[in-house]
Amino acid sequence: MVDNKLAAQLRTEFGKGAARRARRDNLIPAVIYGHGEDPVHIVLPELATARVARNANALVAIDLDGKEHLTLIKDIQRDPVLQIIEHIDLLTVRRGEKVTVDVPVTVEGEPAPGAVANQEATTVSIEAEATDLPDNLLVSVEGREAGAHVLASDLLLPKGVALLVDADTLIVNVAEPEEQDLGEEGEEEPAATEESAESEAEGEAAE
Repeated sequence: MVDNKLAAQLRTEFGKGAARRARRDNLIPAVIYGHGEDPVHIVLPELATARVARNANALVAIDLDGKEHLTLIKDIQRDPVLQIIEHIDLLTVRRGEKVTVDVPVTVEGEPAPGAVANQEATTVSIEAEATDLPDNLLVSVEGREAGAHVLASDLLLPKGVALLVDADTLIVNVAEPEEQDLGEEGEEEPAATEESAESEAEGEAAE
């Protein structure tokens, strides 16, 4: 079952001017492509599409003139300043078909006291059925001591999901927290000491 459904209209105008007019009408330009078919240019309702696009690799059923296109969001172009969606690429998929996507990695748990978890990889590539893609993959750092490395092989993979990155890929580095260098016995930085010495020298010269 596909939870995300959007009604689309065929796009007949192209170019920057046409795209601006579409956005003024609260529509987002998009294209459906894949499986050797000719690209289909459409516009989508802005608010409903923005809600769907919050989820990475969202599976979306596009209703175009009564015909359903099962698609996967592959790319989203956003305005670099306003962060509004300017264009969406939708890949045609079929039920049961396996696809390759990048999914977010979520770190859960708390490392051992005196250790901090530094996430080195925020996404990993996987292969899974297009209609059963995970929203994210979990990795636990619970109780890990400083010096421990959490690898891609430690990721919790749902059934039917295959990892496409090397099993030894570093996901989280558990380390000791960095300490701010305050000098010996908490003394001020050398620069501050030099400034103090210069002030004293100026005072002596003035006497």
